[in-house]
Amino acid sequence: MQPAPSAVGIVVSDMAASLAFYRALGLEVPDEPAPHVEIPFGGLRLLLDTEETVASFDPSFTPPTGNGRVGLALECGSPAEVDAAYERLVDAGYRGHLAPFDAFWGQRYAAVLDPDGVGVDLFAASS
Repeated sequence: MQPAPSAVGIVVSDMAASLAFYRALGLEVPDEPAPHVEIPFGGLRLLLDTEETVASFDPSFTPPTGNGRVGLALECGSPAEVDAAYERLVDAGYRGHLAPFDAFWGQRYAAVLDPDGVGVDLFAASS
């Protein structure tokens, strides 16, 4: 089984300002800012994470500028599929960014970089 597109993630420097912007666009945005916010987005989810949230699990994180704030998140069918997809991509010569790990928020999680350095997260609910 191949990973399925599930969400687009954006790292934000000011969550309240970002929520106001996406609310102004007409999206269904929660009223209260939080370190992680999920917004319905045309069959996908738009995931907004504060810089502090990302830094809490990625020790190499530095706040990006411009396009560096956008990443893709692909949902895998199982934790084992996260590991297999990560290994397949790294073995094919793509850069691994975060080796698979069991995240404190209840997912198996990994990240690779596309050829331009855009982050692609691989995740599945932990069993």
